[in-house]
Amino acid sequence: MPVPRLVPVLASVLAPVAVIAGAVIGVSLLIMAAGYDLPGAAHAAVAGSVGSSFAILSATLKRATPILMLGLAVAIAFRAGVLNIGAEGQFLAGAASACAVGLAAGPVLGRSSVFLELAVGATAGACWAGLAAVLKRWFSIMEVVSTLLLNFVAVHLVGYLIRGPLQEPSGSYPQSSLLEPAARLPLLLEGQRLHAGFPLALVIACLVWWFYRSTAAGFRFRVTGSSRAAAASAGLINVDAVQMQALIASGAIAGLAGACEVTGVTYALYDGLSPGYGYTAIAVALLGGLHPIAIIASATLFGALGAGADAMQRDAGVPAEFAAVAAALVVLGVLAVPSVRRFRLRTGGERRP
Repeated sequence: MPVPRLVPVLASVLAPVAVIAGAVIGVSLLIMAAGYDLPGAAHAAVAGSVGSSFAILSATLKRATPILMLGLAVAIAFRAGVLNIGAEGQFLAGAASACAVGLAAGPVLGRSSVFLELAVGATAGACWAGLAAVLKRWFSIMEVVSTLLLNFVAVHLVGYLIRGPLQEPSGSYPQSSLLEPAARLPLLLEGQRLHAGFPLALVIACLVWWFYRSTAAGFRFRVTGSSRAAAASAGLINVDAVQMQALIASGAIAGLAGACEVTGVTYALYDGLSPGYGYTAIAVALLGGLHPIAIIASATLFGALGAGADAMQRDAGVPAEFAAVAAALVVLGVLAVPSVRRFRLRTGGERRP
């Protein structure tokens, strides 16, 4: 590869590495400033995320699965110029719908009920995102506002369901009953907690990559995201329809993620089902440059970060909220990269005679 072509490639790789390194350094300084044992916390984080096969499969990759799906969901919307901030609500809508269907159909349909749960979860997520699409198309309400507010509606809807129609029979706990074993996603390995949702997420990532690379619809998504005006005038693309399609497709993947979480990990619906996965997915998508394959690596990193944070809290007494600080620093770093590049180009140009 010629050197001039190699430089942009190296820059695209080094920028995320620099952002991650900066976030790690920043959180390390905060941990020391708070008076915690940094070496002990670092050892616990590494051991809890990649220190054993159980840590990798049952902690890191299990946690990376919903983040990967939600990161892909966010990327699909962002690539089409739609700021879908509602992956969290779409995730919960899919989880609640899949749980309701699983409780009703599991004892009747057996193993085949899993496919119905996943399909219903994806449909619920698409419908939840469709509400924002309708508000944008016919009432000119910005999707960044409607999708964000729908997150809160979904949280309270789940709260109502687990204290009402879906509450477990005794009424003692605010949660649903457990799904029947036949209504759960199968585990990939005996003795591990990684479920079939993980390879499904990888397949979705590959399909999204193929969609953007090889289909006319994917081209329309990319062109619309690059410039609405150019897509409408030069490309004769119905940009409103394309953005509605992108938002609904984004919601479908987010809803599928919620269905996989209920059928593969929790087996029940309850408050706090998502520890902010939908918001973390924004950082995952941005760090991956909205590229489906790069998002796999980004989601794995954030899965390791979450697993390490849990281990730090459990083994070293360091609050897991430091992981949220790291995620926030990553987002800020990713958002700052374009400005830094423009500044360097401008100052570099000024130095030339």
